[in-house]
Amino acid sequence: MKKIVIIGAGPAGLTAAYELLSCGKDYDVTLLEAGSIPGGISATVQCGGCRMDLGGHRLFSKDERIMNWWKSIMPVQSKPACDDKLLCRKKPYACGSADPEKSDSVLLIRDRVSHIYYKNKFYNYPVELSAKMLHDLSLPLTAKVLASYVRCRISKLPETNLENFYINRFGRELYKMFFEGYTQKLWGKHPRDISAQWGAQRVKGLSLTAVMKDTLHKLLGSKKSSNTETSLIEQFWYPKFGSGQLWQTVADKVTAIGGHILYDRKVTGIQTNGGRIVSVSCGSEIFPADECISSMPIKELARAIGAPENIRTITDALPYRDLVIVGLLVKDLRLKNTGKKPSIRNTVPDCWIYVQDKRVKLGRMQVFNNWSPYIVKDPFETLWLGAEYFCSSGDGIAEMTDKQLAGLAAKELRRIGILGSSPVLYYHAERVPKAYPAYFGSYSRFGSVRRYLDSFDNLWCIGRNGQHRYNNMDHSMMTAIETAGAIKSQSRDKTPVWSVNTDKAYHEKK
Repeated sequence: MKKIVIIGAGPAGLTAAYELLSCGKDYDVTLLEAGSIPGGISATVQCGGCRMDLGGHRLFSKDERIMNWWKSIMPVQSKPACDDKLLCRKKPYACGSADPEKSDSVLLIRDRVSHIYYKNKFYNYPVELSAKMLHDLSLPLTAKVLASYVRCRISKLPETNLENFYINRFGRELYKMFFEGYTQKLWGKHPRDISAQWGAQRVKGLSLTAVMKDTLHKLLGSKKSSNTETSLIEQFWYPKFGSGQLWQTVADKVTAIGGHILYDRKVTGIQTNGGRIVSVSCGSEIFPADECISSMPIKELARAIGAPENIRTITDALPYRDLVIVGLLVKDLRLKNTGKKPSIRNTVPDCWIYVQDKRVKLGRMQVFNNWSPYIVKDPFETLWLGAEYFCSSGDGIAEMTDKQLAGLAAKELRRIGILGSSPVLYYHAERVPKAYPAYFGSYSRFGSVRRYLDSFDNLWCIGRNGQHRYNNMDHSMMTAIETAGAIKSQSRDKTPVWSVNTDKAYHEKK
C-alpha cells in the first residue's frame, strides 16, 4: 500500500486526501496538521455565541468541477433562510431537502455585495460605473477620471510594478482613489515597490474597459455571447456555520474512508535519499512517505528539508503579511443602507467593506450577519463585525493585546463614521500568520526555489503557502486535484500543478 503523507489539513491538503482516498485505490493517507482544527485559513472559530472565519471565503469557481465538488460535500439551499424569509428574497433555490431552518448541512445562496468606502461614500467593488457613482464623484472629477484613463490607453506605462499595472487598467485618478491606499495597507509597501504579478493574480482581465462593457450590457439588458466580456458574479455559496464547517465535513469524510488526520503536529524535518522524500518527522514521530504533498509555507519547507544555502537565502527572505481579525458585537451601526438591496434593520448589506481612508489603519470590514445569520448571536438584534488589519511583526498591530485591538477597531470605525455610539458588547481577536504570500523581496528569484523543490521526484507543492501564490480557495483545491490525478496515473509531471491560477481571466467572472 502506497504511503502518502500530506502536510497541512487546509483546503488543499484535505482535497488531496479526499481525492486519493475516494478513488478506490489502496493508499495509506496521513495528514499532519500543525493546528488543532481543520481548514487552515478557511477555518471557523466559535467565540461568545458567534462564529468567526479566519478569512471570508466565497464559494464560487469558474471551474464546474469545483462547484460540483462542493455540492457533493454539502447540498445547496433549497428553502429560504431566516433572513431570506423576512426580506422576501427570491433566489435560485436548488431542488431537494436542504432547508437551512431545519438542516445544518447546507450551502446558503448569498448575494455578493461589497463596496469601497471612500470619503464617507460607498462605491461598488469591483468598480462599477453607475449613475450613483458618477453623481457621487461629481461631474468635474468624473471628467478627470475618464481623461486620465484615455491618456493611459494612448500611452501605456511599462508594467514593471503594480502601480503601473493598475494605472494602465484604470487610469491614474481612479488608481489613486480606489487602489493605492488599500494596496499599501495590505502589503505594507507602496504599489510601485510590488511586482505586477500580484495584479495579474488578483485583477487579471478586469479593467475600466471591462467595467464599461459590463455596465452597457446591463443597461441594454443584452445577452452576451461566450466571447464577450462576462459579468461579475452576483451570488455565491456559503456554509450555514461558516467556511470551516465545509472543511470539518470534508475532514470527517476523509477519516470515514480511512484517512488519518493528526492535529498539533508541526513538521520539524523531512528526510531525503537519492532525490526522493523518504519520511516526514514531527519531533520524535516519523512518518514514512512514498509520496509527500506539502501545503506548508515554502520558507518552512526549505528549512525542514535542509535546502542548500543558496536556496535558503531566497526562502528565508520570502515576504508574507499577517492578518488580524477583530470581532466586535454591537447593537447598531451609524452607517445605513442607502442602496437598493433590502436589509435587516436597514443595515448595510455588504459582506466586505474596503476602507480607503488614510486616517485609519483598518483595511477592510466584514459584516458577518450578511455572510450567514446563523453565525451571529441574536442576528436580528445584534451585528457581528470583523475589522481586518494587515500587519507584520514589529509594526505595532501584531504586538497588541485583544483588548487593545478591540479598542483600536472601535475607535477607527467611529472615526470614519461606520460605528456610532453603540457600545461594544463583546470582542474577540484572531491572528492569522502568513495569510498573504507577497510578491516582492526575494520572490523575483522564486524560480530557483521551484526548480530545487521539483527536483525531488515525489514532492508535490500545493495550496496558497505551498506554492507561495495568492490563490483563492478553489485554486488551492485545483492544485490538490491535479496532484492527486498525477499520483493516481503515476505521472511525474508537476507543470499542471504549478499552472493553476496562471490564466488571464478575472477570477470573479461568471
